[in-house]
Amino acid sequence: MRAKLADSEGFITRDGVKLAYESYGAGAETILFIPPWSIVHSRIYKAQLPYFSERFRCIAYDGRGNGKSDRPEDVTAYTIDNYVADALAVMDGLEVEQAILVGLSFGGLLASILAAYHPTRVRAAILAGTVSTIGPAHQARFAASHFLAERDSYDGWNKFNRDYWLTSYPDFAEFFVRNICSEPHSTKQIEDGVRWAAETDGPTLIKTVEARNIPPQFDVSAEMYRSIRCPVLFIHGDNDQIQPCERARAAHAAVSGSEFVTIRGGGHNPLGRYPAKANALINDFIDRRLAIRPLAREALPHSARQKRALYLSSPIGLGHGRRDIAIARELRKLHPDLTVDWLAQDPVTRLLEAGNEHVHPLSARLASETRHIELESGEHELHCFQALRRMDEVLIKNFMIFQDAVEQGAYDMVIADEAWDIDHYWHEHPELKKAKLVWLTDFVGYVPMPSGGKHEALLTTDYNAEMIEHIEQHPGVRDRAIFVGHPEDVVPLSFGADLPLMRDWVPRHFDFAGYVIGEHPQTFGSRQFLREALGYRNGEQICIVTVGGSGIGAHLIKRVLQAYPIVKAKLPALRMVVVAGPRIDPASLRAPEGVEIRSFVADLDRHLAACDLALVQGGLTTCMELAAAGTPFVYFPLRNHFEQNFHVAHRLRRYGAGIQMDFASSTPDMIADAMILAMSRPDRPKPVEADGARRAAAMIGELLA
Repeated sequence: MRAKLADSEGFITRDGVKLAYESYGAGAETILFIPPWSIVHSRIYKAQLPYFSERFRCIAYDGRGNGKSDRPEDVTAYTIDNYVADALAVMDGLEVEQAILVGLSFGGLLASILAAYHPTRVRAAILAGTVSTIGPAHQARFAASHFLAERDSYDGWNKFNRDYWLTSYPDFAEFFVRNICSEPHSTKQIEDGVRWAAETDGPTLIKTVEARNIPPQFDVSAEMYRSIRCPVLFIHGDNDQIQPCERARAAHAAVSGSEFVTIRGGGHNPLGRYPAKANALINDFIDRRLAIRPLAREALPHSARQKRALYLSSPIGLGHGRRDIAIARELRKLHPDLTVDWLAQDPVTRLLEAGNEHVHPLSARLASETRHIELESGEHELHCFQALRRMDEVLIKNFMIFQDAVEQGAYDMVIADEAWDIDHYWHEHPELKKAKLVWLTDFVGYVPMPSGGKHEALLTTDYNAEMIEHIEQHPGVRDRAIFVGHPEDVVPLSFGADLPLMRDWVPRHFDFAGYVIGEHPQTFGSRQFLREALGYRNGEQICIVTVGGSGIGAHLIKRVLQAYPIVKAKLPALRMVVVAGPRIDPASLRAPEGVEIRSFVADLDRHLAACDLALVQGGLTTCMELAAAGTPFVYFPLRNHFEQNFHVAHRLRRYGAGIQMDFASSTPDMIADAMILAMSRPDRPKPVEADGARRAAAMIGELLA
């Protein structure tokens, strides 16, 4: 899912060549993102556009030769003169008199030319991994003789060759992208780059290289750089395999008053590989050098005596919200002066507002993670690991919104319940950390699903390895890490080949709070009292079907509704209540007569404690609420959802809770049989502790003392 869709899009035509553009936001100032070499297109800026368009008008366009733009046949169409003229044509066509330019790689060279020869059009320039015309280069790799040489074999940089592109362009593209993303743990950036490179072809890129032999109509020597007068920021990795860092430093030395930031160990695309750091650098540069301040935001009242916490609760389902509210309430008992602001999304914000909690105003600017998950899902299927990988654009936008909130809010503490972006980017760039961090999670470690084969096993291992490296290299980023559960709840699996066992590693890096439940059923009173209070009649057998706060569960509800008449025939006293959630249209379910459909139930935990049977997905919170209440239930883990199929299922087996079923192979008759079996079983789950929220709050509260 795109973190933000363009407000407008279209084409600017210059000399018969159509250039596709997208425009985001409506700020008074404009940022123009200039495309790099045509092996990729404007999506290379996906980590910048959604966030900066909250504050600026942001324009990106595909360079000729890739994306939605034309691919002219004539070599002369790909000269530097034409690329520079394209940028000006886009500005003119969209009525941009002056812009801040962001240029990656070849786009950085174009931005330098524009700043030098069209100074009234350029407010400032940010050059990332920039191509420069001065300083030491990788001459042998990109020389014309190397490109045109006839070879018997093509290994390594010999693949940068005209003949090879004509016969084996996909292999060259992957080789080149891997050298752009030379840092470890760059699998997603490589995957993106290879996909974008597939949108052009060898013959087109050959023209772009051959056009380099046509000299531009203006001087691009060191004198050009010395003539630049606008503020310029260089961001460059010192392990850039495409444009050496020394080459960018030579340009920096020539541009009076320019700034240079080295990304240690960084490759050719710092904007994509280190987006949090790069975005923060751009923010700081623009604020300092151009005095363009952030948009006015709601004042958050507090006194100097008050402690302040920013609480992030995962929006994937409502369970995190219930347990986080419970922890916050216990925390306030320990620290009555504590102010808690919540950075959260729908549907969690509904719980927070119902509980009179304060939702931070920047929450409205978050990209919907729930919507992304819904779009990634199939028929009772969610490839959770891959969905999280493809959420990268959403997560970096949301991280930057979070970073704005932290930097302007003077918070003493951030409490992050499975806010993976916060944990990742603060570990990757500890200097961005602006408050104490408490990290909560109920599982640790990605697990490959069998359907993903060896490739997914390699990917999950790589992601786990990066997480382990982050924590062991920067142990102070997490001021307290809390596992919501017990050591026995950690799955007895490895993080991957040559990595430690989860049960060995997790206890060394986490404290254990026991399970945290929103409100333990033992506080609800007797089941009979609860049933009367909720309006259930004596003699009814109440069955509740609930699928969480996202729209993924519609397929499960429809299958259960097919089983309803079968069970009803055998159990005439059955009363089925379906809680579809706020994101499923009740009318779309076509429920049979006698079934009640509700969109949202604020006290759902009480209904689950009062009912005789529940049918649910495999989410941990709902299943553990049922286990704590001793309510029989049948659960259906989403296919390819590693957390539900491994981490959650392991924990439920340990508690002896629930009957697990496979949705794909479960017919309505089988579901009906399981429902009857669940209600007839005499055994009950092991007790679930009631003090988890208090214990977690005590651990957090120590940091506020």
